[in-house]
Amino acid sequence: MAPQNILVIKLRYLGDVLLATPTLQALKAAYPTARLTALVNQGTEEILIGNPDVDEIMPLDRGSIVEQWRFVVTVRRRGFDLVVDLTDGDRAAFLTWISGASVRIGFNAEQRWTGRCYTTVVQSNATAHRIERDLAALTPLNIAPIDRIPRLWLTNEDESGAGELLANLAVRSDESLVVIQPGARYWFKAWPSERFAELADRLTEKFGCQVLVGGSRQEIDLAQLVVKQAKSHLISIAGLSPIRTLAALLKRAALFVGNDTGAMHIATAVGTPVVALFGPSNPAEWGPRGGPAEVIYKGLDCRACFHPTCQRGEQNCMKLITVDEVMSAAARQMGQVQKSLH
Repeated sequence: MAPQNILVIKLRYLGDVLLATPTLQALKAAYPTARLTALVNQGTEEILIGNPDVDEIMPLDRGSIVEQWRFVVTVRRRGFDLVVDLTDGDRAAFLTWISGASVRIGFNAEQRWTGRCYTTVVQSNATAHRIERDLAALTPLNIAPIDRIPRLWLTNEDESGAGELLANLAVRSDESLVVIQPGARYWFKAWPSERFAELADRLTEKFGCQVLVGGSRQEIDLAQLVVKQAKSHLISIAGLSPIRTLAALLKRAALFVGNDTGAMHIATAVGTPVVALFGPSNPAEWGPRGGPAEVIYKGLDCRACFHPTCQRGEQNCMKLITVDEVMSAAARQMGQVQKSLH
């Protein structure tokens, strides 16, 4: 009997949730009459707003013990008959088990106790792209992917918000926009700020574009540093826009240049040309999928010192990426944009 009440769990970051959308698409296509609920971390739910494959979004409440227990009870009472856990983590495994669903599918890469929470443990290729690894969870259900393109649906309100933000920042509508994102979740995944500044100067000189410096609220100081380091007139948008407004703004941009972040995945999902700078993370597993993209990656073996620190000093993987090669990649992407306009 086909499931009628499905829960998909993805308790990770923005980019991870976005990369899970092909799995949601395939699952909904296989069971079109089923109600599909997505359980995600608070702060990542905006990625799924407007997604036609998702009937309900449940942001995880990480409040007090009492609030967390109420959330557990809510999951139990919802009567899910199929749970697909794409997280491979303790909390998600427990929620999968406590749901009481008759079919509970998940991963257990480290062969831990969490495997007991599932009725079926899926084996996936640890070096495959995240999209492929998520899609592997559908193998026990004999569901084939429709495509492997992450998608984000924007509303007119999102588009208007981006327009208002640009107007408030006095960004001219006749200028091409380039967004650079100097931040990263970990410092060793970030290209040096002064190189972003030099890149911005060269892009401005060659293409006459307006460069915007993106980032979260926690990255406002970093964005301002890049603005100060640059000789050209850059505008910081760090911390100024919610996720969906940022996505609509990125859709208007001629180019995005940044590190391995959620913003990079959002840019490709809305079709913006991307130059993605990778260091310790492997683009074969986490690279951009969807829109036009070029990846710069040195392929160093980072296993000895991936976290919490890097021991390579000036020879670390991000510092080996030169401004010249990023500029060349950016120019190629900008050139393709200009060709398409003529």
